[in-house]
Amino acid sequence: MGLPIALLTVSDSRSLADDASGDALQALLAGAGHHLVERSLVPDDRYRIRALVSGWIADPAVQVVITTGGTGLAGRDGTPEALLPLLDKTIEGFGELFRVLSFETIGTSALQSRCLAGVANGTVVFVLPGSLDAVTTAWNRLIVAQLDANTRPCNLAQLIPRLNEPAHLPAAQPPR
Repeated sequence: MGLPIALLTVSDSRSLADDASGDALQALLAGAGHHLVERSLVPDDRYRIRALVSGWIADPAVQVVITTGGTGLAGRDGTPEALLPLLDKTIEGFGELFRVLSFETIGTSALQSRCLAGVANGTVVFVLPGSLDAVTTAWNRLIVAQLDANTRPCNLAQLIPRLNEPAHLPAAQPPR
């Protein structure tokens, strides 16, 4: 069963009409049986990014958010700064693995990627670079398997229903 996914492209230079990375992600997620809830494009403005993604995180109909763009080192690249404050937990291994995989094709330029993933209000959030190669690498080599409930030994798809469970609290002590 597919997951409901919201997709955001962050760019000062693209529109939805020429968003090859967003188009590729939309086709890839549909091909994997997932459902696109909403797709949007905003400029590199951390407050607009944060506002839009906050709405998706608050929406129980969205279980996964994928952003593309704004993860570099240029002055206006601020997607990680926009979204890190929203995350309840980060998934450190995602960025580490992505950079290892990127190293295979772009060499040491992979160190400039500030992609990341995390969980916010029970929603899984992936923050990807904007290039077509980056989004297809991330999807094909990391994300698609983690959003597939059949991936073993574990996957994010099976974990989503438990992301908002309360932390285990010690048993209440009887009054003295």
